[in-house]
Amino acid sequence: MNFQLNVLGTASAKPSAGRNPSAQVLDVRGRLFLIDCGEGAQRQMCRMHLSVERLDAIFISHVHGDHIYGLFGLLSTIALSTARRNIRVYGPAALASVLDFFRQTNTDPTRLEVEFIPVKCSAPTEIFSNKSVSVQAFPLKHRVETYGYIFREAMPKRNVHKFRIEQYGLGVEEICRLKEGADLVRYDSRGNEVLHIPNEELTYLPYNPRSFAYCSDTAPFPQLPEWVRGVDLLYHEATYGAGLEDEALERFHSTTIQAANCALQAGVGKLVCAHYSSRYTKTEPLLEELRSVFPNSFTADDGDVYDIPLQSHKA
Repeated sequence: MNFQLNVLGTASAKPSAGRNPSAQVLDVRGRLFLIDCGEGAQRQMCRMHLSVERLDAIFISHVHGDHIYGLFGLLSTIALSTARRNIRVYGPAALASVLDFFRQTNTDPTRLEVEFIPVKCSAPTEIFSNKSVSVQAFPLKHRVETYGYIFREAMPKRNVHKFRIEQYGLGVEEICRLKEGADLVRYDSRGNEVLHIPNEELTYLPYNPRSFAYCSDTAPFPQLPEWVRGVDLLYHEATYGAGLEDEALERFHSTTIQAANCALQAGVGKLVCAHYSSRYTKTEPLLEELRSVFPNSFTADDGDVYDIPLQSHKA
């Protein structure tokens, strides 16, 4: 069951020959979620064998060009698909006019319905859920209205310990109720309770639900580490290297050290950084800075894939 981050673009405002603007695809059990859509995103999806047919939704952090200029091409391609008829797009209110222009200029608007869901919140708020994953939005600190997103895998049904099935002679109905989280309760012929065993003594989670947080353009702020606390994988922009805090603050971005400090304070499993300033042709020095604070850090390149494996429990 996949829970996999595919990095399409790692540049900031100025792309280079080897770096596309911001875009990522999270693969959750075979369903795809596009997060930001910089120029060339659909071509990167083709290169990485990520089909637009499997896109469940698009999440846009903010309306700066390096995060949205790939939308028209991608939506046009989806409109050409024989299998797709609609797509949901989440993002700040300013994105509405961008999508309106697409609808007005699309040569055959009847082929694709673009449903826009505006995001507006002041703290983490659930905006999407299905059987596999839920998504929370949360505000970031940038020059325009900007949101990050947390993807959390749905809680699995509990498994019943095999030895408990034999020990208590559990029937099918009892097992089904235990999987849903109920306690084991039995009554005598008069309706008196004769047995009550808490669910956690009889069952276990087959695996820990996985999680990913996306923090695009943002300056540091006190609430952020708490909002992304404990996620398995944190993507945090690191536009600038250490020593450029003043420039980062002026442009509402983060340095490597600030991103790593966020990961450290939040107690995340792994940190991945990108959105590099065009001044950096090599990322090795940035990686050293990140790991000086948070050892399990990585600097992403276009085309990188980060897998979050299942942590299974034994019966």
